Amino acid sequence: MGRAIPRLSIRVGTWLALAAAAPWPTLAAAQAYQCRIPASVSAARPVVPNGAAQRTAITGYTLALSWSPEYCRGRERNPKDRLQCSGTAGRFGFIVHGLWPEGSGRSPQWCRAVPAPPPGVIRGQLCRTPAVQLLAHEWAKHGSCMARDAAGYFRVANIVADSLRYPAMETLSRDRALTAGKLREELAAANLGRPADSFGLVVNERGWLREIRVCLNRQFRPARCRAGQAGPRDAAGLKIWRGL
Repeated sequence: MGRAIPRLSIRVGTWLALAAAAPWPTLAAAQAYQCRIPASVSAARPVVPNGAAQRTAITGYTLALSWSPEYCRGRERNPKDRLQCSGTAGRFGFIVHGLWPEGSGRSPQWCRAVPAPPPGVIRGQLCRTPAVQLLAHEWAKHGSCMARDAAGYFRVANIVADSLRYPAMETLSRDRALTAGKLREELAAANLGRPADSFGLVVNERGWLREIRVCLNRQFRPARCRAGQAGPRDAAGLKIWRGL
């Protein structure tokens, strides 16, 4: 594992150089509506691993983007979800759940013990991921296999997330004939160079959209989602909750 982090750092450096030259939109502007970070934010609690360490080779990545209106349905008054769901910190569309390294078999996770992200790093992420403990969890479980520190991990996740554009989700939410395939096609049309099969979907048991999974290769370029990442078939009906 000692050699894997320097090799990743070289690939990240190349990606950062590409990002500096590209006119990426910002997720905060596109998906966080009137984001207002409170003056005081609680510190992240220590994260206890909920699985065994897996220090396997990285073969690709998945960027998970949660559809916040669906997550927050029924959680508006839950203290644990105050930042994301109460409306006091703003309203959110897609939020960054996490950037996950993938493996050919078991995916890397919990690669080493890491400290909680510093308060400044946490604050810098809250308009993208308005959940302090989720940020700490993603860094400990996934980032520990990818980067030397939390700032580096979130920097890479932000670059990938900020490169994405989104279709008109409110319009799609009103389409009673919406299917999983139609949403994939709309995502591909909004992101030239990303084919429809590079977008996986997660829906709940009632057919409502929960997440988009953006499938990437080792160079952070679009990749076809594997069977376990793709989600429902293209013909499956899909519903999108607007949060109204």
